[in-house]
Amino acid sequence: MPPTGSSALEKNLAARPASSLRSPIRIFQIYFEAWQKDLLDPAFAALNNAGVKAESMEFDVFERLARSEHVKGATLWGALSWRFAEKTGMSGQDLIAALQANPGMDVYYCNPHPQNEALFHNMWTQGETTHPRFLALSRALFQAVGLPEEELSNIATSASYSSANYFIASPAFWSKYLVFVRKVLTLADKKLSPEARNLLHSEMADDRGIHRGATYVPFIVERLFPVFLKTEGRGLKAFKIALPEREREMNVHLKLLREMKDVAHRTKSPWLAACWVNYRNLYLSQTNGKAWCQKYLRAVTPPDIKFG
Repeated sequence: MPPTGSSALEKNLAARPASSLRSPIRIFQIYFEAWQKDLLDPAFAALNNAGVKAESMEFDVFERLARSEHVKGATLWGALSWRFAEKTGMSGQDLIAALQANPGMDVYYCNPHPQNEALFHNMWTQGETTHPRFLALSRALFQAVGLPEEELSNIATSASYSSANYFIASPAFWSKYLVFVRKVLTLADKKLSPEARNLLHSEMADDRGIHRGATYVPFIVERLFPVFLKTEGRGLKAFKIALPEREREMNVHLKLLREMKDVAHRTKSPWLAACWVNYRNLYLSQTNGKAWCQKYLRAVTPPDIKFG
């Protein structure tokens, strides 16, 4: 049986110029409402996802595209949000130029939120500040499905940060990544306790109401990318695309904090990592305030310094 929304997918892609669907690089841009179509990049193929309800959000689009005829024969493909330019500061032509300038990779990705690279041990600890009970749920899920729990607390390099599911990748990547994520979600539903499973699928993840009532599923999925590259995806070649516009928005402290953490990781220096934690804590106390620090700082600071 075809997946939900596949007919709409085919109709909308069939209306694009044939040349774009025969291109070796095929990048689709997801939109949900008519007014968003005016904001799409002409270098991408418009993909109308209106009316499709999927808990996994972008991951559902990836799975449907992978099963469609529209990516067959492509050497690289991906599907981006209608907010791609807003979030990255990059045009479609800029993105394609970056792909062409760095050939031979299995996956190209970026991080529209580089400040997180400076301020958090990894993307899992960052998630605790935006989704209630995120780390506890993630730990239960990792235990249930057999993923390496140390990934939740290790200090990660800035190169491993990726958010918003902005991937352009080869068939080799997609064939492994989609199976990996689907396996994680399937095992989680089978092996989590009823309480944890109910939380995973609850809208508590979006307690601020800014993600259209999303559950925890898409926020966990988008953080599985570096875990995949270290496990089932090891051996695949990955390239992180720089985002100059977002880099220019970082102040000197954020740049120094990120460099300090990366050097600590590269040299495996617990002393330098501890210095980074102290500097980071001081920065957050000045920028986020006492109440924020009392609520989150202990939770996002693992007791031991370990390098991923």
